This record gives sequence, structure tokens and C-alpha cells, in this order.
Amino acid sequence: MVDTVQQIKDRLNITDVVSQYVKLDRAGQNMRARCPFHAERTPSFIVSPDRGTYHCFGCGVGGDMFSFIEAIEGVDFKGALKILAEKAGVELVYSRGEKKDDKDRLFEAMEAATIFFQSKLSNEAKKYLKDRGIEDGTVAAFRLGYAGDAWSEMSDFLVRKKFSEKEVIDAGLAKKGEKGGLTDKFRNRIMFPIADTAGRIVAFSGRTFGEKAHPDAPKYLNSPETALYHKSRILYGFDRAKQSIRKHNFAVLVEGQVDLVMSHQAGWGNTIAVSGTAFTAEHAALIKRMSENLVIALDPDEAGFKAASRAARAALQQGMQVKVAQLPKDLDPADLIVKEGSEAWRTCIRGAKDIITFLLDVLEGHAKDAAQLRRSIESIVLPFLIDVQSPIAREQCEKEIAKRLGVSESAIRAAQAKLPKIPRPADPIREPTASNGASAPNRIKQAYGLLLWQESLKKPDIDTDEFAKDLEQAIGKESMNELRKMPLDDKETLRFFSEQLHAKNGSLKRSTAALVAVLKREQLQAALNAVTEAIREAEDKGDEKAVDRLSEEARLLTGRIAKLAD
Repeated sequence: MVDTVQQIKDRLNITDVVSQYVKLDRAGQNMRARCPFHAERTPSFIVSPDRGTYHCFGCGVGGDMFSFIEAIEGVDFKGALKILAEKAGVELVYSRGEKKDDKDRLFEAMEAATIFFQSKLSNEAKKYLKDRGIEDGTVAAFRLGYAGDAWSEMSDFLVRKKFSEKEVIDAGLAKKGEKGGLTDKFRNRIMFPIADTAGRIVAFSGRTFGEKAHPDAPKYLNSPETALYHKSRILYGFDRAKQSIRKHNFAVLVEGQVDLVMSHQAGWGNTIAVSGTAFTAEHAALIKRMSENLVIALDPDEAGFKAASRAARAALQQGMQVKVAQLPKDLDPADLIVKEGSEAWRTCIRGAKDIITFLLDVLEGHAKDAAQLRRSIESIVLPFLIDVQSPIAREQCEKEIAKRLGVSESAIRAAQAKLPKIPRPADPIREPTASNGASAPNRIKQAYGLLLWQESLKKPDIDTDEFAKDLEQAIGKESMNELRKMPLDDKETLRFFSEQLHAKNGSLKRSTAALVAVLKREQLQAALNAVTEAIREAEDKGDEKAVDRLSEEARLLTGRIAKLAD
């Protein structure tokens, strides 16, 4: 594997890798961008081609192209290695004798199971797929297979392949039988393999099929959660769709496996599917890394409408632009493509409406009178409006709602203000940061990196002794000592990236003063919070003297905070 890693480094430049996910701008010899891992207005994400590294002063992430792919794609190191090997045109070869971990064995078991199911695809199953409009080439491309009616045929196959019973169970492929041995998880089902973003099979979805299928069996059965499969993070077909999503700058979300397969076959390679699970904020964040635009095309029934609504809100809360493709009554995407052709599906997608407009149209079509329409909009549409992150887009929506109801925009805003406040969820992959894009610990590192950079110059742009003194006063002597004890490599990394971030800052003195002021204010606020809590405790105990003393302390702290804010 060591040789493979080096070959990838020799063939790929970190700039080429990162630029496929974010827009990079030249900053001297390096590149700068707004960080893809947290929301920020001012770019603080620096890429150094010479070093082959990146660093963000806003959220603190950093590393090489491998760690970048791990974070942006949501995979482990070996998954990142697979993705980059494909980009570099390098064959992924493991060294002889290299020890495989538990996950490696599970991935191998899932791959072996996929091959087994493919080999068992019966003529009857092939005919069913053909009748659904799925071509032979598409069956092969998506590696569709079949699980027969035998109780342990697939498990026995894997055991013969030297997989242990524990590994087969841990992969979610079987369970322990009542009389010992293994019982296959999937029986009498057409099998759809589900891959992670690196294209490795992590789960299956099986559609019931065949005369021997139990009449009460669920139509679709998915793999359970395993060490490889986390349903809130995996979208069916995303591994195949992500490049097309990036190319066309939008994703199409459908409900089922057949819908996705048919959409890809019809030329819409940017389609992904929820595959029987709820669309989550993590799913939205995954798509947003490729594009901020989402077209939802779920089934045109009540369940599909509710699912589309939930998906839309999850996507809006992640700052995405959401449209809804309105399907003809009683036709899901797969049936539409088969019965009316690929062009009808294209027209449906191209005619997708903004989520707010779509909801208003649906409600207007079902409202008996103006009063019912108003109530429906207040209860259904306005919560969506809260989720719209762009102030401009929100104002446009307010205008449209006001026009539909024949009221003023101020009335819409007043009604919106009465709704319960729901905090916007953070990016599920990164912790929330402060409003200026940097969390407190990383702001401290940013300040210290700036100090290191200035101390390394023969003619610094600021008084480094004064800055060091101010910084120590802001964060405390103990914290400053901890920074001074950092390993030299970490200090050099901070120094280098701070130089790239601030080298062209024409008002460095003002910036350092502002940075120190923010850190001082945060320290004072933390002290004020502690005093406020102490006042509550003193009041509970009836200690009036302590309350008076602490109240005076709180007053002084509040005054110092206000002075810094001026």
C-alpha cells in the first residue's frame, strides 16, 4: 500500500483534488477558498501546492489530500485511497503480508455476497426486470442479483470462502438460527447492492419476488445498521452520481431503487435515492458537497408528499436550493419513463418548481375557500420559509405568499415571527462555529500563528512583544504556556498558514487588535457566565451578602464587555 500512496502523490496535486469540491482563488503561491467544512463568509481555507497540504483557520481542519477526501466524502482512509487511486489511474495493490482489519474483512464479505447474488439471478427475475424496463446492460452496471428461497445458501457460500460466522453476521447478511448455524437475511428477493461514496458495497436492499415469497413479507428489506452501513449517511447510487451532480450542478432525489436505476438508464446520472429510509441532514450535507441544488421527485401520493416535505426541510436547513418535480398522478419516476418515455421524465425534471411555489400551488388546488388557504399556508408553508437560509430568497418567497393571499409582506413576517423558533442544525460532519466562522480554540490558534509568523520576520509589521502580552492577557498565562509548548512541526504549520492568510493584509495592526478584543470579550463573557451561575446558587441559599458581592462583580464584567464592543 505504501507504494500505491506514493504513486498517487506523484500523479495528483492537492490543488487538483480540492478544486473538484471548492472554488479556489490564487493567493500568491498558494490557493484560498471558503472552507467546505463549515459556514464562513471570509475565506480562511488555505491550500499549499508545494507542501501538498491544506489548513482552515476557521474550524481548524487540515492535512493532505487523503485526509481531505476522508472528510469531504465521509470515508475512512482506505476509502479515500480507493477514490484517489481511481482519479490518479493507479492500481490499488496491497503489500504482501499486510494485515487486514475487521472492516476489510466485512468489505470482502459484502463483495463476495454481491458476486454470489449476481450469479443467482434467475431467468424469472431477469424477465421481471426487463418488464420493468431495465436493460441487460443496466442490470450488469448496477450489479443486480437474486436471493433464492434456501435458508442458508449464501451463508454457506461465504463460510466456504473462509469467512467466519461472526463476520457474516456482522456484515448484516445473516443471523444465528434457532437450532444453530446461520439463516440468510435475504430470501426470495431481487437484490440491489448499496455502495458507499468510494464504491464499496456496504449493504443490500432486496425487493420481494417469486412464488415462494411470504405474502406478508415487506416489499423491500434493507440491511441492518453495521460497522459499514449507516443509513443516515448513505444514499443509494451516490457513488455513481456524484461526478454527474457536480457536472450538472444539481441532484435529483427519487424514492426507490428501480426509480433510480431507470433514471440513470434514461440519462440522468445525477440521480440518487433515499432507498426506504428518511432523508437526513447528513444526506443533505453529503449532496451539498457536490452541489447546493436539489430536485425532489418522490412518488405522487400522500406518503410521497410527506416524504418530499421532510426531505425539503432537511435540505433547506443545510442552505440548499430545493425544487420539486411534480409527477403525473399514479406514476412514479420508473413507471413514467416506461409508459411515457425518457422525454417525459426530462420535462418533469426541467419543469421542477421552487419548493415554496410548489406548496402554494398544491394548497391552492385543494383549498375550498380563501380562509382554508390562509390556514393551510400558515401551518404548512411558513415553517418552510423559516428554513430558507438566503435572506434574498426568503424575501422573494414572502412576496409570493403575500400576493397569493392578498395581504402585505409585513403581515407574512408577523405571522412567521409567531412560529416556534427551531434552531438551525449544524453541519453534521463539523461542529457549529461562531458567527464569524471561527470557534474560540481555533481563533486562539489563529492569533498564535499570526504571532509566530511575525516573530519569524526580521522586520515584523506589528510590535510582537506587545501582541504577545495582549494575547496572554486575553487567554491567560496558562493557555499561553500551553501554546508555547506545541511541537515545532505544529508551530511551523500554524506559522506558514497564518502567513498565507494574512500576508496581503494591509491593516494587520487593526486586525490583530480586533482579534485580541474578541478573545478578551470571550474570556470576560465566560467569567460573567460563571458569576451569573454563582448568583443563582447564592440566591437559592439566601446568602444576600454573596448576592450583593457577585452582582457588583457581574456589573463590572458587563461594563468591561460593553467597552470592548464599542
